[in-house]
This record gives sequence, structure tokens and C-alpha cells, in this order.
Amino acid sequence: MSSKGEVRRRVMTPNTNTHTSDPLLQQRGAELRTRSIWQRVFVEHGKLKWYWAPVFLASWVLLYFFVSIPAYHRLPKPINIADEFRYPDRFIAERAEQNLAQLIALGPRVVGSEANEQNAIKYFQRKLKDLQAGANPALEIEGDVQLASGSYCHWDMVNMYQGIQNFLIKIGPKDTNSTSYLLVNSHFDSVPHGKGAGDDGTMVAIMLETVRVLSKSDKPLRNPVVFLFNGAEENPLQASHAFITQHKWAKYIKALINLDSAGSGGREILFQSGPNHPWLMKHYRRAVMHPYASTVAEEMFQRHFIPSDTDFRIFRDHGRVPGLDMAHQYNGYVYHTRFDVPEIIPRGTFQHTGDNVLALVREIANAPELEDPSRYSEGHTVFFDVLGRSLVFYSETEGIIVNIFVSLVAIATCTYSFKQMTHSTGTKFGNVANRALTLFGVQVLAVITATALCFFMAFFMDVLHMPMSWFTNSWLIMGLYFCPLFFGFAIVPAIYFHLQRRDRFPLGYRVQILLHCHCLFLAFVTLIATIAGIRSAFMLMIAVLFYTLGLIVNLSTKLHNKSLPWLIPHIICNIPPFIFYGYLSHGFFVAFIPMTGRFGASVNPDLIICAFTVGVGILTGGFMIPVLNLFHKSKTIICSLLAFTALFLIFAATPIGFPYRPETNIQRFSVLHTRRVFHDETNNVRRLETGYFILPQDRRTYSVKNHLLNMSLAQNLNKDCETEMLCGLPLYNHRWHKARASSLWIPGPDPKFDRVPEVKLLSKNQLSKTSIRYELELSGPDHMGLYINPLKDREMSSWSFHYSPLRLGWKPPYFIYFSYGKDSSPLKFTLELENPSEDWSSPIFEIGIAGHWNHDESAHTAEFKKFLQSFPKYVDAIAWPAYYETRLF
Repeated sequence: MSSKGEVRRRVMTPNTNTHTSDPLLQQRGAELRTRSIWQRVFVEHGKLKWYWAPVFLASWVLLYFFVSIPAYHRLPKPINIADEFRYPDRFIAERAEQNLAQLIALGPRVVGSEANEQNAIKYFQRKLKDLQAGANPALEIEGDVQLASGSYCHWDMVNMYQGIQNFLIKIGPKDTNSTSYLLVNSHFDSVPHGKGAGDDGTMVAIMLETVRVLSKSDKPLRNPVVFLFNGAEENPLQASHAFITQHKWAKYIKALINLDSAGSGGREILFQSGPNHPWLMKHYRRAVMHPYASTVAEEMFQRHFIPSDTDFRIFRDHGRVPGLDMAHQYNGYVYHTRFDVPEIIPRGTFQHTGDNVLALVREIANAPELEDPSRYSEGHTVFFDVLGRSLVFYSETEGIIVNIFVSLVAIATCTYSFKQMTHSTGTKFGNVANRALTLFGVQVLAVITATALCFFMAFFMDVLHMPMSWFTNSWLIMGLYFCPLFFGFAIVPAIYFHLQRRDRFPLGYRVQILLHCHCLFLAFVTLIATIAGIRSAFMLMIAVLFYTLGLIVNLSTKLHNKSLPWLIPHIICNIPPFIFYGYLSHGFFVAFIPMTGRFGASVNPDLIICAFTVGVGILTGGFMIPVLNLFHKSKTIICSLLAFTALFLIFAATPIGFPYRPETNIQRFSVLHTRRVFHDETNNVRRLETGYFILPQDRRTYSVKNHLLNMSLAQNLNKDCETEMLCGLPLYNHRWHKARASSLWIPGPDPKFDRVPEVKLLSKNQLSKTSIRYELELSGPDHMGLYINPLKDREMSSWSFHYSPLRLGWKPPYFIYFSYGKDSSPLKFTLELENPSEDWSSPIFEIGIAGHWNHDESAHTAEFKKFLQSFPKYVDAIAWPAYYETRLF
């Protein structure tokens, strides 16, 4: 006879070898026998075992490093000259590489220098002779050297040029009567002291090789192609303006391929198309072998998030020419520095871009749309490549339809899922809907919290004087910004679930509802962005689309009703968008991290990195991080993200987090050895100063304070900016104009000049009681600036410069940038001013004159060279002598 304890033990520990008729024992035994290996390995008490959480998180990191990043850096195998016989009609990378070496051997090619105005033109003339000698007899190759002068408005300044040069090569069928030309453009000039291998020597070399292949090919060209090697892009954009407004071939240009660079090497990205000419993208998709294009990059560029500009703007605005704008952006650390040299550009870059450019030229030159592009002006496009393998392209209208359709399907699918939960749990739909509304608020709060934590870190790093700690070691961004972001995403729902731990509603359903809410959040944002006309809304749509696909699979297979197996379709369906977003985000970091080194001292670049981190995190982590709530010890796992942040903060405080490295990841300063002369109304000198005008180009100005000579004497220019016109500085261009308030001044010895800029008054005529006219003449070095400020209540009524500033009511002082190439004759100009008071006894206007000697290092004094040598080795100081003078008239 059994005791009660023995009966209890049999119930608690059933023996599967003993026959029993007890239904409870049979059910428990069946559960133990049928429990799958998957459950035994991964699941414990209805939750995932905690030690699988690191594997779950690490798997996404591995996908990023081993799939997304390699896809971004993939380059084709280059073709060498020795293999040319096997590829008679292909682009030869090695020959393009040789073209670049020959161009760079000329030295820095600054407008006005011998290298740019004479040696570069001779180089192109030799290339033209070689092309003509070996050309297919069915083709005609013609060259031309353009010498031009003109002016236009560029952002906040009048941009004037005189005697600048372009070299052109036109190739087309003999005896053609076509009046539809394709233009291919790049520039051969460079910034001061820069060799310009990446910007833009590589594209010049690629164009020369493209012409050579076309000249020898038997493949037909339906329309002529003009290759414009422009000699004044860095001034900025002057030579393209000269061509499109003055050259004899300009009126026949119907489409454009613009080739530029904001880096050195890598793949070229198509970041502007059209505008309003989708046929160009159709031909791009059909022709290119290695697509790399992005509507996101286009919209960011056009909204001035990128501190650069290209000739594409000039051809579009002044010539109404539609086209494609492509540029290299890899390794922007050396962009516009003396370290932009040919040796760092991989041969695969030439092959990648050369294959694409050659194919595009053939495709568009033979396109029927080229005859009358205006007939095919049909609106904007949405385009993006998929891991460099293929291009997705559709019209803006189609994009609106797709975005709305996917968003509505997502909303409907999530709603249906809520309804299914009511059937499975036996609750009312209203109860599930209330849960969904609550969790939607929780998810929105999680997004807000995550964003706030990320931006807090950005401000915190700046307060600690550690901005840009990721500048060299970009992996620090993961710990500094992604970890606190994901902590915010996870901790808010985790706290809510903890407070509701006695809720008998299944946890699996609650997490699914949370994910549904994130999907709904993205769907609503997609609809708002689409209504606002943001074509980049497709980025949000893709996340919504793949999540919805995973949800449809779960609903169709009934996995939706199981506590954990629904994770499998969910994770699998989110892998493709994660890889895609990882690919795009890596491209962003590659392009933007170096750019932060030239955003100026007034911008906290960590905020920019943080903003992008939030965007990527919402698209990726928003669907993955809430899953952590399904693990045992979920709050401990989530809090470990902050431990990683603390660890990475320690890394950032060590030399690992120091931003700069000599030659590869440099810090930039512009340094002008300056003489400043200010005159009073009697033409006597009221103030004369000599020293070093320093314009820092990033946030860490203080990084050189323990190295630079006489840094203890450094002064900010706040007082001068209040009392002197444009801070009393020889500003070089409009970007310096915007950043002038963050400049530094260190008193120093007098610079050396062969001559100084001079303004002569040629005549002064009073036109009426209230109007007066001045005729003046400016002479000096080949790069100068004029700053004109009417005094008191006088107004500029007319002048001989470009009239737009007066027509548009720009506020003085007016900034006129002037440079010349081969023609060094003085610039004559007139000014007419109105004086309502009829009192001419006091000075009418103030004029400032700036001169820059930016391509002759022999003008550097011994003291200046010593000062520049005191900069740390990780600094690239772009330096030259400058002169500034003000006079009253």
C-alpha cells in the first residue's frame, strides 16, 4: 500500500516506462518526449537562454563586417597594357594610371601658375596629336584651347575670372551633321600646394583613356562627344561657366557626364541625375558594369549637407543641360591636401570608373533622346544600387505609389495580426488595440529616449574635449553612439514589461505588438516623408516592406501564434535590409567622416555622426533590439550595452581616440602670413598689423596649442569682426567668409611681397545731386578679393560687376572674388552710389583689397617656414602670403 508522499513523487516525476492511465502524467510525458532539440538548446521556461543574446547581437555585427563592408569596397580586376590584345575594345586601367602620373609630374596646377596655364595645356596638346595619329579613319578628332573671361554669382560672392583656359577634344563621325553633342567634363587644375591626383587628376586620366579607346574603336558613335578638360574648377567652377556661356560648341550640348572627386580612389558614386530627365538613369542602368548610385546622396548634396560643389551646378543653372554627376569619395582624408598623390589610388579604381564612363559615353552618345532631351523631361527619379551588383530605378510618381501601397499593406497586416491575437488568447479586439496603443507610445518613447541618449553622448564628448575621437578609428562609433542608442531602444520596453510582469498576456505576443508598433511608426513616417516630396523615403519603405513580408510568413504558417518560433521568419526577412543598410551606412561613414575634418571649428561633428547613427539605428535596431526582451536576464543584457559605452569612452581617452595620423588622417589648417593695412578718411594709415591669420577647419583647434610657435599670443577676432569690414581679413572665398568668426590671429613678422594689390581711382563724376560714379582699376596677384561697403545711408545703385547682388538686394559688404590665368591686365570697374541726403562731405564707401600668392612657395619667408614647421606632423597647413588693405572713398 502506497503512502501519500509516494503518490506525490510519482506525479511530480513521471516514469515513462510505467503504464498509467493518469491523463496529467501522459501529457507531461508526451511533452518531455516530443520537446525538440531546438527547444532544449535555445529555450528555458518559455524564454531564450541568456547566453544566446551575445551570439544574436554578434551575428549582426559579423554580417556588417563580412558582407556589407566587402560589398562596398569591391573593385574589378584591372586590365594591364600587356593584356590589351585580349581586350581590344576595353578600357585599360594601367594606361590611365600612366596618364595620371604624367599629369601629376607637372606639379600643383593652380590657376595662374605656369604648371596650369602652360605645361598642362602642352600636355593635352601632345595627347591630342597621339590620338589623331592613331584614330579610326571613320572618326574625326578636333581639339581647341579656350581663353575666356566672365563673371557670375556663386553662393555669397561675385565670382570673376579673366584669361582662364579650357582644353577640349571633340570626337565624332566624319562629315556628321548632328547638332546634338554629349559633354564629358573634369578639371585639371588643383588647390594650392596640392598635387590633385584624386581631385581631379584621376578623372582626367580616365577621360583621356576613354577618348583613346573611342578613337580606335569600330563601334559607331551616332553623335559627337566633347571632352572638356577645364582649367579653373577650384576657383571655384569658373572654367565650366566659361565653356557653357561662351564656347562655340556649347549651344550643341544636350547632355552631360560630370566627373569630379571628394576623395582619392575607391568607386565613383552617381549622386546627381537630371534633373527631370529619367531617361538618363534608364541608360545608366542599361550601360554601367559596376553601378553605384543613390538618391539619398543626391538629396543630401542638393540640400548642402555636403561641403562641396561641382561643375554640374554650372551646366544645370547656366546652360540648362541635364546630366549625370559622379565623383570618387573614398579616402577624403587627403582631399585638397598635399598628400593627394597617385601612389595611394588603386588600379582597380581606374578600371571601375573607366568601364562605367566608357559604357556611358557610348550609350548616351547613341541614345535617341539626345536629339531633343526636352521631349523626355518627365520628372525626378528614385534610384539606388544593391551592393554594387544591380541598380533599382523608378520614377518619382512610381515611388509615391510604392511607398503608399507598402505602408497601407503594413498597416493592414499589423491590424490583421492584432485580430488574430484576439482569437488565440480569447480576449476582445478592443483589449488588444488598447495594448497596441500603449505599446506604440512605449515605442515612440523608446525612440525619443534613444535619440536623446545618443545626442547626450555627442555633447558629452565635446564637453570632454574629445570630439572626433572616431576620425581615424571609426569602429569607436559603435560603442560611443550605437550602444547608447540601442540601450535606449531596449530599456524603455524592458522597464514597461517588468512593470507588467504579472500580465498573463503572452510575452511573445507583447514583443510582437511592440515590433508591429515600430513598423506602424515607420509606415506613418514614410507616408509623411512621401507627402513632403522626399524621394529618400524609399529607405523607410524598405524596412517596412521586409518586416511586413516576415509578418505575412508568420501569419500564413501560424508561427505567429507560437511564443518563440515566429522569430525565425522575422530574423530571416530582416537580414536583406540589414545588409543593405549596412552597405549604405558604411558608404556614409567613408564619405562623411573625412568631411568632418573640414566642417569648421563652429560645428560639433559628433552631432552629425550621431544624427546618422539615429537614422540607421531606427531602421535596423528598431526591429532587432526589442527581441532582447525574449531572453532570460534581458535587463542585464540590455545594461551591458552601457558597459560597452563606458569601455569605448576609455578607448576614446587614450591615443586610440586621438583623431589624427601623419599623412593619412591629417588635421587641416589654412594659414596666411598676412599684412593688414587700414586707412582713415584722410588716407593715412590708422592701423598696420603683421602676423599669421589661421583658419581652423575642424573642431579641435586646441590640438596644436602645445606645438605652435607663439600660440600663447593667439587672439580671437571677435572685436575685429564687430568693428572692421568682414573682420578685416584677406578672405579667400565664400567658405572663408562664412567661417571667419572662428579665425585666430597670431602677431608675427612682416611677409614678403614682390608687389601689393592696388586700387587706383581713374575718375569720379557726380551724376546728380544724389548720385556719384567712380571708375577704378585693380591690379595685383592672380588671386584677389574686393570687399565693398557703402557707408552710412548710401546705397549701391549700379556697378560693372554681375548685377544679381544689387537686383536681389544682397546686404553689404559685397564680396567680389577675382582671379586670372594668362591675362594679367588690370581689372577696370565702375561703382555708382546713391546718397539721399545730398551730403558728400564724408567718405562714401569703404573698399577692402585682398591679395593671395598661393602657388609660389619661394615667397615664404624664413620666419614663415619656421612657423609652419612648428605644426605637428599630423597637420597639413595650406599656407601662403596674403595682403589686406582698406581705403575710404
